[in-house]
Amino acid sequence: MRSAVITFDVHPQSVLSGKSPALLTTFEERLSMLRKEGVDDIYVSHFADISRMTAAEFMLMMRREYGVRVLLMGYDHRFGSDRLADFEDYQSLGKEVGIEVKKMQSSLMPVSSSSIRRALLQSDILSANKMLGYAYTLKGNVVHGRGIGRSLGFPTANVQVAKEKLIPLAGVYGVKCCGKGAICNIGTNPTIGGTETSIEIHIPQFSGNLYGQEVSVSFERFIRPEQRFDNLETLQTQIKEDIRTCGFAV
Repeated sequence: MRSAVITFDVHPQSVLSGKSPALLTTFEERLSMLRKEGVDDIYVSHFADISRMTAAEFMLMMRREYGVRVLLMGYDHRFGSDRLADFEDYQSLGKEVGIEVKKMQSSLMPVSSSSIRRALLQSDILSANKMLGYAYTLKGNVVHGRGIGRSLGFPTANVQVAKEKLIPLAGVYGVKCCGKGAICNIGTNPTIGGTETSIEIHIPQFSGNLYGQEVSVSFERFIRPEQRFDNLETLQTQIKEDIRTCGFAV
């Protein structure tokens, strides 16, 4: 049989409650990751069109429209407007329409998107990455900033990401960018009176021009929380220490 994934164009909560949580993957990122995993077919449904379907109606639709013969469900997954409580109920419905329903089991820790979001918002990058199975990544275009990093001797790439994407807790992180180890600062730059959150990447010994290019920033470790320093000299000293902490020469 061919492998297939049925996904939605928007987060279900944006339809059910009118407000979507910050996303771990954008729609485009999700499709790209599924293709890299070797999925044969990807079907995109408009959640607004099916949000009122019962589990039985949804399974019948899967069988008729997508030819589903085997359905793999997450260990705690539920679907359908009637939100059936027991896995056996889904199996019984499946038999009625010709779908074999199987439960996916995991030997790892319980994983949920809310747990991953919580870890990222608490700067627990190691736990988030373990649950994800890969390093949490932000993608975006490099835009012009205020040039503060360059004036301090540490030029940075200011990365602008999709507004719906979840941004980890403000602070300093060890990351990978452009295939190289780097250091990332997320925050408002309180030392210089900043108010807007920015994502700035410093790649030691990098000499290229990244303006206008799309880059990926993969988070590997948390270094320290964001803080306000008394002056730029103290900030400069701390940046040097952060770079050393990440294992780079200054």
